[in-house]
Amino acid sequence: MQAMAVKRLASPHGYGGVKLIRSAIMGLIVGISLGYMMMWVVTGARIYRTWYMKIRAKTNSTYFGWTGVRILIYTFPILLIAVLGSVYLHLGKKASYNKHMERNSTQFGAWKRPMVIKGLGIVSGIELAIFTMFIALLVWCFSAYMHLFFSEAAHRAVETGDKIWEAKLDMAGLILGLVGNVCLAFLFFPVTRGSSLLPLFGLTSEASIKYHIWLGHITMFLFTFHGILYIIYWVVTNRFSKMLEWSSISVSNVAGEVSLLCGLLLWVTTYPSIRQKMFELFFYTHYLYILFMVFYIFHLGFSYSFTILPGFYLFLVDRYLRFLQSRQGVALLAARILPCQTLELNFSKSPALSYSPTSMIFINVPSISKLQWHPFTISSSSNLDPDRLSVIIKNEGSWTKKLYQMLSPPSPVDHLNVSVEGPYGPVSTHFLGHGVLVMVSGGSGIAPFISIIRELIFASTTLKRKTPRILLISAFKYSSDLTMLELLTPIAGNPSELSKLELQVEAYVTREREPPPEKPKTLQTIWFKPAATDAPISPTLGQNGWLWLAAIISSSFVIFLLIMGILTRYYIYPIDHNTYKIYPHSSQATLSMLLMCITIAMAATAAFLWNKKQNAMEAKQIRNNEGGAAPVESSNLRFGNDRELESQPQQSLSKSIKVNYNGRPELKRILLQLKEPRVGVLVCGPKEMRHDVAAICSSGLADNLHFESISFNW
Repeated sequence: MQAMAVKRLASPHGYGGVKLIRSAIMGLIVGISLGYMMMWVVTGARIYRTWYMKIRAKTNSTYFGWTGVRILIYTFPILLIAVLGSVYLHLGKKASYNKHMERNSTQFGAWKRPMVIKGLGIVSGIELAIFTMFIALLVWCFSAYMHLFFSEAAHRAVETGDKIWEAKLDMAGLILGLVGNVCLAFLFFPVTRGSSLLPLFGLTSEASIKYHIWLGHITMFLFTFHGILYIIYWVVTNRFSKMLEWSSISVSNVAGEVSLLCGLLLWVTTYPSIRQKMFELFFYTHYLYILFMVFYIFHLGFSYSFTILPGFYLFLVDRYLRFLQSRQGVALLAARILPCQTLELNFSKSPALSYSPTSMIFINVPSISKLQWHPFTISSSSNLDPDRLSVIIKNEGSWTKKLYQMLSPPSPVDHLNVSVEGPYGPVSTHFLGHGVLVMVSGGSGIAPFISIIRELIFASTTLKRKTPRILLISAFKYSSDLTMLELLTPIAGNPSELSKLELQVEAYVTREREPPPEKPKTLQTIWFKPAATDAPISPTLGQNGWLWLAAIISSSFVIFLLIMGILTRYYIYPIDHNTYKIYPHSSQATLSMLLMCITIAMAATAAFLWNKKQNAMEAKQIRNNEGGAAPVESSNLRFGNDRELESQPQQSLSKSIKVNYNGRPELKRILLQLKEPRVGVLVCGPKEMRHDVAAICSSGLADNLHFESISFNW
């Protein structure tokens, strides 16, 4: 029966049915999204206040009180989109491999063309349009709130005994806080790595970091001036005591000040000059987001926090799943040590784990730092290397330096405890849709292109698909860095596999005039002995991960609502009868936050443990197939795979590689002379290189160039 179902699904009729269902789900998602955005647009209008009060009167109950209307309007739509999106992505996995690889829509071609804008970096026309519309939304909200509140300034002044300008100052501070809430409502969406929302818009977690940065700057700017205006207002009206007020039934000023202080400390360390020079300071202060959000909820009360809750709720689900995955040690099988201060780590991987080229993974080595997690691009292909996952790590910081020293001869370690989170990446790719693929890399930026090349090897050798011509342009500082090209071949692979591709490599050594005369250095391969508790890297929620994610989000929120409703009806309501003037807001916020965290932990843990059991059974089967031993056990064979490399790796890639010394690639000339109808241009490297390539592709001199940037330089 199962085989018949799979066959039916693989048939054109079965795929057509899935496509129809996905179209219906996407239509529903678009409709809900437009309604949600329209709700934010009308928030500052008088009509919204009238409409909101009517809905609140109808939803007011002894179980949820006034909180019910905010759950219905602000929280429920986004969580519903997240659940529907998970189902949509699960059904998308039914599409064939070929369809994913070939899909490359030509619609909105001009809007996807890159632009280099100071302060924003490389953005497409679509991104710039969305950014402009979001700024317009903030301006509209500010002006609408100002018109609404300032019209009531005289009445407010009579109530408080202030002058009209003082009442307007009070309201201006309130308006900035309300507009800042709009930004905060969207702040956590881009950093939810396993989100089902990002893939719906064709986004990946690393590409979305810039949106989080933009939103973060705007949010803190608005909240900072929100706090400053209120301090000025308290000073000019001689209400200094307000700064130390923690109201039990209203807005808590002290909690707001603590939240703002945490946000400012976090904000200061995000600036590039501090983040790049003192990364650890930036990393650790970013954990202040926990205190920022906790005291934000204390400041306004949990009921109002439902306006910004959905993004943070999805982030908590993702963060807890990442925590569960990170508790499991993974099996590190081997490391290839390159003479250019570079490592390639090879992990054992479950064949059930599938990821797209250019995906990334976060790695933690407890013996170096228990808290630090560093992202690295995966250089392997889940199809070509079904039981291995590889990453390339360049020795460029204190963390990577310690790792390189631990693994380097003459006394490398036999075993290394490593934890991972991920992988994360695009749901599908479209590299077969191009006639030519131009990959421009700088230094270790070659890593994502290695994964693409290995994926194209699989498409060519296994699927017998026609692959595009590949031009790899790599810039290195020194001749020793050329050994990175040897990583084009997997550790257990055959160099002849590259002959299946039409591959041309243009390597540039920028700081040497000619090949060095000294004896070539060696690449060394170290085999490790995984511990009995180490396991292959497996999908956190199994092969049906999107469905499990939908179940976690929906079940945890339903349980949260049920328990919160019971607590409200039989504990809080008998005390204040929905007046919100007796039961302390901070106590209710504490109960609600604890309840939310507990329900998320219950649902996510149950799903994780169920799938962990399945992964353990599969890992046991893998160990039995491998004979229960590491690939190489004898210490005297540890360097048995060492091989001598020439300064130019001539042996396996001599027909494909051309090395140029003391110069940089003339990117403009190279790109503009390509006349194929569709030329995919990918770049990964220093900021200047990415901007140069983006400027060429956006110049309008060639319409056949389709640009994509891959970067971790946030």
